[in-house]
Amino acid sequence: MLQTTTRMDPETAVERLKQAIEAQGLKLVSHINGQANAAKIGVEVPTDQILEVFHPSYAVRVWQACKPAGIDIPLRIHVSGEGDVLRVSTRPASAVFAPWEVPDLQALGAELDPKLQAILDSLEAA
Repeated sequence: MLQTTTRMDPETAVERLKQAIEAQGLKLVSHINGQANAAKIGVEVPTDQILEVFHPSYAVRVWQACKPAGIDIPLRIHVSGEGDVLRVSTRPASAVFAPWEVPDLQALGAELDPKLQAILDSLEAA
């Protein structure tokens, strides 16, 4: 698991992550705001958001390497926390793709891992 923590407020942290996703050549596929969704049913919960990230060119490479591995994309970044500390974590792409035991997926995972780490590191650089 790749992880970092920050004392940024959730909105600032998520915005910084979105910028870093673009800077790493990836795309935000989906932003799931758990606390906003819970508020719709009248429940207040601590920060819990998921950013799904990938890029169409990487998706094509996954499908070409192993079509069933498409179930493991997009990759997810989880932002959670209570109080003044947020935890941001993601599974390395190499770990996500490892169970498939396909060399091209292993290579893709190795290519994506530094991008995911750089996205998390963008919070520490703030």
